[in-house]
Parts: sequence; C-alpha cells; structure tokens
Amino acid sequence: MASMSLPTPALQTARLRLRAVADADADALFAMHSSADVLRYWDSPPWTDRGSATRFIAMSHRLAEKGAGARLAVDRTSDGAFIGWCALVRWNPDHRSAAMGYCFDRAAWGHGYATEAAGAVLAWAFDTLDLNRVQAETDTRNVASARVLEKLGFVREGTLREDCVVNGDVSDSWVYGLLRREWRGQDPTG
Repeated sequence: MASMSLPTPALQTARLRLRAVADADADALFAMHSSADVLRYWDSPPWTDRGSATRFIAMSHRLAEKGAGARLAVDRTSDGAFIGWCALVRWNPDHRSAAMGYCFDRAAWGHGYATEAAGAVLAWAFDTLDLNRVQAETDTRNVASARVLEKLGFVREGTLREDCVVNGDVSDSWVYGLLRREWRGQDPTG
C-alpha cells in the first residue's frame, strides 16, 4: 500500500490550541521531558541532553511526512504557554486504527487539559480520519493518566506484564481501547 501523508491538523478547544510541534518548542519540550516528576511513569528516562528536544521535533515532522501519525503541541490559549503534547501514532488506514499518547508539564496537571486535548485529537481521529479504534497504554501506577483515558470512554483491555524497564525499574502497562461506536464525541470536560 502506498503510504498516505497525514496532514497535521490545527485543533481548537475551549481553552487550548493544538498545532504542529515547532522548532520554537525545543526549550519547553526539554524542560518538560527532563523533569523526573513528569517522566516518572514514562517508558524512557528523563532527557539529560538538550539535543533530545531537537531530535524529538525532527521525529515529529517525520511522523507526519511518513503518514504514520501526528504529534501536536498543546498551547493554553489564555497566555499562549506550551503545556504539553498529544499524539496520534501508528496510524493504519487499512485497519482504521491508531494509538494515542500525551505528555503534560507538571504545572498543567489537575486542570483537565489532558482530557480536553486528547478529546480534540479523538474527535479528529474518529470524524476526519474515520478511525474505528484508538489504543492507548499507561503505566499501571499512573492513576491520573488511567483516569483521563477512562473519562474519555476508553476501556481497559488488558495488562502488559513487565513491559518496561527504565533505569532498572520494571513496570507493567495497561492497554486501553476506544471504539468508534463507544466514542461519545462530546466535550468530555462539560
């Protein structure tokens, strides 16, 4: 199958603007991804080298060029601050499926931003890309992320046992799935 290009959308919610990741995001990305607190349940250790941000941005652009997905920077509209990112990856037009992931800065936690941003990405996935299934995974210890997924209507489908080892710390992940027919398609914050 010829690979289809997947144009990165610009999405707007009540409080957020989602846009393509840009070179100007490097400092904010490095600050967020070098935080041990933010990356506590991540599948890789915190960044120690600023070049990681540049590589992450280049990878985000390649993802779109190859048609494998879209990684969107999330800005708070009230002050324009970069607060995190949300991505749709492993896009498979044949199976009408993709996987979703997100990461938000510590200061943005607890305000419903992850739910709001992920909800906008899911609406795009189901309405524009006509997906049938979106999958997500989270560390079993990451209660906040599991709550975001469940608020969005994801169903926990299973456990990947000891699937991550980061700096010697072994952890399990939960796999979540959301089917088109289960998607509520309404504002999950309202």
